[in-house]
Amino acid sequence: MAFTCPRYNRTMLRLMCVTAHPDDEAGGFGGSLRLYHERGVETFVLCLTPGQAGSHRGTAQSDAELAEIRRKEFAASCQILKVTRGLVLDYPDGQLHRQETNKVVAEITRHVREFRPHVMMSFGPEGAVTAHTDHSMASVFATLAFHWAGRDNRFPEQISAALKPHRAQKLYYATATFALPDRQPVNLPPITASIDIAPFVEDKIAAFKAHATQVPLLARWEGMVRQRGGQELFHLAATTAYGPVVQETDLFAGVTKD
Repeated sequence: MAFTCPRYNRTMLRLMCVTAHPDDEAGGFGGSLRLYHERGVETFVLCLTPGQAGSHRGTAQSDAELAEIRRKEFAASCQILKVTRGLVLDYPDGQLHRQETNKVVAEITRHVREFRPHVMMSFGPEGAVTAHTDHSMASVFATLAFHWAGRDNRFPEQISAALKPHRAQKLYYATATFALPDRQPVNLPPITASIDIAPFVEDKIAAFKAHATQVPLLARWEGMVRQRGGQELFHLAATTAYGPVVQETDLFAGVTKD
């Protein structure tokens, strides 16, 4: 059967976010996703697991039931953030470090080649402030996909008249100015971009609240967001532009359209 790419608006800038669990899109990236939608950017969130092993389970009586609930929560959150497309894959929650790297990267690479983002973002390999292994692996997989999607000798079986290699122009890791004292130590990436999300803090919080199973986390998380919530912070991990790193206030600074 011939491969057909989803139809995206090729005249618009595009932003792709690779996460590990439902709620990551709101907690780590929600303000930026909402901001860039407002600026006319198409956004795509690719979540690798349905979060079926989560400690906070709401009314779910099984992993399968929790996965179904969290997929619906993810969809509701993406609607609040006005995400163009949100997709939850089926890799096992808490077990991304046990997955075959080539298989996962191939799947993400295919989505990169379909969506053709100008900018990608994910966690850093440290696992963000929670040091979650799934966050670390989402970073590793997304980073490889960022680099490999533009090479015709990586997963050449994907390439056809409908699907071409694609070289995204920037890759960012989410970062922060603090660590959680009750978690394992982390070495966070240095800040190279500070994004003003102040007009969208309430949308970010509302999107997280759409994840009703995660209510036990809400008070602490919301307190941190309201304390530091005027910005989301990023580290420029890779770029097609050569030269020194400069401090940015726009993830699309220097990006050119297709």
